[in-house]
Amino acid sequence: MAPTRIGFVPEHFSTPLHFAKKYFSFSADLIPFPAGTGHMVSSLRSGQLDVAVGLTEGWVSALATQSQSQADQDNSQPTNNEFRIVGTYVDSPLCWAISTGYTRDDIVDVADLDDPEEDAIMGVSRIGSGSHIMGFVLADREEWTHPDAIEDHDFVVFPLQNFENLRKAVNDETADFFMWEYFTSKRYYAADASPHPIKQIGEIYSPWSSWKIVASTQMIGKPELDEVLEKVNLGIKHFKEHQEEAVEYISSELDYEKEDAREWLKTVMFADDVRGVKRAVVEKTVEVLRKAKVLKEEEGKDVEKIIGIMKNE
Repeated sequence: MAPTRIGFVPEHFSTPLHFAKKYFSFSADLIPFPAGTGHMVSSLRSGQLDVAVGLTEGWVSALATQSQSQADQDNSQPTNNEFRIVGTYVDSPLCWAISTGYTRDDIVDVADLDDPEEDAIMGVSRIGSGSHIMGFVLADREEWTHPDAIEDHDFVVFPLQNFENLRKAVNDETADFFMWEYFTSKRYYAADASPHPIKQIGEIYSPWSSWKIVASTQMIGKPELDEVLEKVNLGIKHFKEHQEEAVEYISSELDYEKEDAREWLKTVMFADDVRGVKRAVVEKTVEVLRKAKVLKEEEGKDVEKIIGIMKNE
């Protein structure tokens, strides 16, 4: 039998997956997706992945719009390449840093993005990614989004594929700002950071727990998925019990400073048992995404088409 194909973002949050492979005979193929959750959505739907670990908002947005499309077509049966949320990887929210080019003297604060004469250009990795969706959450917080228009916000979206391209774009002014995880961004907040230094102009936290596990509907209920979730649990347990080893791995293999790795460890809370997701978490995410105009009012009502394994409240 072919090994399970698992997509992940190759950042510090992936450390427990590394420990699962190193210490607990985790035989899955771990496939890095530096472009993030939006890219993994495409790969799941094309049948190139069996399981993936990504951002809550990306999974919920993709599944809510997919389930509404099925309802419109009167098709309640999942197709071969559909997926559902089956696990909770991280219980804490994600801190998104809002950044611009290091020498952009015209932008020193989030308020500078609200220009009545010209919309700001927001760089994102891909449409449907966390960096895209959180832009609408930011617009709602800053009151750039108004209830009478789905598309009324003060920025233009510019897909740029990856973190390096985003940093380059805010320096050459093809984009004005972007959002990325804080500690990943922080190492570029210096004039001598290379390539493409940036500066922070603000931050925003996701209004939900940040990382979820999804699986193809073909895997749900099968022992292969049970094994994946159990091995991830073991990797997380090792991570929690060996934090200095985690710091060494993050600093040597993932290009973070040890000081930043230790600071991040104080903020992150991995799940004790990754199996399942609470209904209330998905419902809260749908509620916020509707308010931010990421989802239409009718999208996300059928939670059973988003959740594959329910966790008790």
